[in-house]
Amino acid sequence: MDNHVRPRRVVIVGGGFAGLFAARMLRNTPVRVTLVDRRTHHLFQPLLYQCATGILSEGQIARPLRSVLRRHQNVRCLLAEVTDVDTEGRVVHAEHPDGTTAELPYDHLVVAAGVQQSYFGHDAFARYAPGMKTLDDALEIRRRVYRAFEAADAATDPGRRRRLLTFALVGAGPTGVELAGQIRDIATRTIEREFSRIDTGQARVLLFEGGESVLAAFGPKLSRRAARTLEQIGVEVHLRARVEHVDEDGLSVRGQDGGLTRFDAGTVLWTAGVQAPPLAERLAKATGAAQDRAGRIAVEPDLTVAGHPEIRVVGDMMSLDGLPGLAEVAMQSGIYAALRIRHEVERRTRPPRPFRYRDLGSAAYISRGRAVVRRGPLHLSGLPGWLVWLLIHIAFLNGFRNRFGAVLSWLVVFASGARRERALTSRGGSPA
Repeated sequence: MDNHVRPRRVVIVGGGFAGLFAARMLRNTPVRVTLVDRRTHHLFQPLLYQCATGILSEGQIARPLRSVLRRHQNVRCLLAEVTDVDTEGRVVHAEHPDGTTAELPYDHLVVAAGVQQSYFGHDAFARYAPGMKTLDDALEIRRRVYRAFEAADAATDPGRRRRLLTFALVGAGPTGVELAGQIRDIATRTIEREFSRIDTGQARVLLFEGGESVLAAFGPKLSRRAARTLEQIGVEVHLRARVEHVDEDGLSVRGQDGGLTRFDAGTVLWTAGVQAPPLAERLAKATGAAQDRAGRIAVEPDLTVAGHPEIRVVGDMMSLDGLPGLAEVAMQSGIYAALRIRHEVERRTRPPRPFRYRDLGSAAYISRGRAVVRRGPLHLSGLPGWLVWLLIHIAFLNGFRNRFGAVLSWLVVFASGARRERALTSRGGSPA
């Protein structure tokens, strides 16, 4: 490090896309970086549903943060959960898994803590309808989906068997659409010849959406194509449907006519809505920052918190110009925050420009050889969309092993429908 530059202390909260890309960008900067996360791995969250449905293993979508950053000599990884921020003393308070605490002083703070599942005030639903934000969530969903077929095969009562073979998903954004398509693919291709007492192809997949369309963010044209594809593969789409109640036997839904309809389902999965973690509220209280409806922190055009130029909020936890919670937004905001820190540390005189998100498009995998992709005027669906989807995810997967293993798994699934990641344990929720 240059003698005329004092090493600054940078604390990054969160090892997701935003935090990881910020840490990487500071590699050759005269700063000491502490990356704090309550998990030891970086998760490629866009492919979490493929782990949940048995296409990819945990190791193909998650990589140890220490391994990713092993060549970054100025970066320290710390396994802990941030509990509070002392903005006056510029200290981050964290708790280790064993209950011991740590105080991390900072000159620059980058908060990239992400978001968590929102049940819109009905947190009791979480017991019966798991969301999908973490690796643990994906493995729990995998257990519930495959064990539902096992329980249905063992059932002697036709009514119970029908309920066990009914899967309900709440929310028709990318996660809900992708999961719905994959569950139908499992029922009709992966396990269709493995059970002698049940016809797995008769499994019902119900997709409920409170809005007017599926994949609304993709635009009307691709939304209609996606809905048509879902119907072709056997997914039952219910639009303008608001879930009022969820229990162990299914869910109650209020339709557009105001009537309440009961749907018996052995497996209910929640893919609708996100909210900021508790840390966001604590940070807002400490800084006086505004929060949006989802609890995300409002930031300035340079991603700092108003009145606190040393604090930057990036990724899904920031609220700026209505930007969506996408991996690309997280990556770009993390890189920008690091560049601003580098600019200040190296005392450059040219003022940097405000953050500007470059829309790289959106993609959603529906079923084998079928995906939708949107990038500006380019709209693709079907096989062309799937090929572009494939290239995008290969490009962003972390590490050669992850890319090679994922491509091999995709080719096996595409050619034969076989899914190798189907090992189950008795732990977790079980079909009733």
